[in-house]
Amino acid sequence: MSETQPAAEGVQPLEPAQLNTYFVLLESVNLLQYQLEQQLRAEGGISYVQFQLLARLADAAGSLTMTQLADGVVYSRSGLTYQAGLLEKAGLITRRPDPDDDRATAVTLTGEGRALIARVLPGHVELVRSLLIDPLSGADLRHLGDIMTRVRDHMRTRPARSAAPRKRRRASGTEG
Repeated sequence: MSETQPAAEGVQPLEPAQLNTYFVLLESVNLLQYQLEQQLRAEGGISYVQFQLLARLADAAGSLTMTQLADGVVYSRSGLTYQAGLLEKAGLITRRPDPDDDRATAVTLTGEGRALIARVLPGHVELVRSLLIDPLSGADLRHLGDIMTRVRDHMRTRPARSAAPRKRRRASGTEG
């Protein structure tokens, strides 16, 4: 917001340095995610979100619930259900009722899913290194990690999206 753009009543506008930091952060994340998406589609035929789901399952010692996956990748319930359906149809995961919780669905990575992660991971790591890690010194990397951990932890004090109450549909069929 500039001096010519008044803030909403009662809202203090961002200072130029704050606004610049916000835009630089978003642009950097978008550029990184775009390049990673291209690499994953080219080498594995999967999206970035699908990679996140598969990688979290590969890192887990067994199954994760759909809620754990949604919270971990910060994705909506319906979006995750759709993505999980695509991954299951491709034979990369399996879904079944969670034996510990009748209300939950357990998701497990298949051998084919593990093989796909093993195939795309080297290119993924190489790209992350070249775009994000290489331009930073060791001290820069530790400092950025500390800063982003504080920001993430602050944001995580709010309920996860998957834990947020669902909107009820009105009789007319529109979201309420």
